[in-house]
Amino acid sequence: MTMTKTTGPLALGNQLCFAFYSVSHAFSRAYRQFLDPLGLTYPQYVVLLVLWEQDDLTVKEIGDRLFLDSGTLTPLLKRLEAAGHIRRTRDKKDERQVRISLTASGRALREKAEEIPRQVGCVLGLSFDEVRALTEQVAKLRGRLHDSASLAART
Repeated sequence: MTMTKTTGPLALGNQLCFAFYSVSHAFSRAYRQFLDPLGLTYPQYVVLLVLWEQDDLTVKEIGDRLFLDSGTLTPLLKRLEAAGHIRRTRDKKDERQVRISLTASGRALREKAEEIPRQVGCVLGLSFDEVRALTEQVAKLRGRLHDSASLAART
């Protein structure tokens, strides 16, 4: 089979979406070396990051912060609960809502995870300020994409 090198708008190397897709996989691999000793996956880690910032949130509040729906989030939360890091309880004011709170084990993991951002920064070869600037640019891009998708959904 003959492969032809595609140039122009359909070249894989010209796809911003593919660049982010492949970077996402590379990040997961990079984080794995730091998260495996803690018994965490990357998605579990980001859930804990949210709870370390603010404990006792609803599933919806966590999902909104992580851009995840409850169908994706619920299995992650069940695994974190089985590991003893979080507790899931029905909201006293609204039984339809499930509240997520850290256990002592979940709070203790925070101290063990404190060095992960610095370690990943070393892997990236970027300073804290460079990481912050890049994060801001990516967040702006995400916002534009979110706004665009929201607008398209309304039309």
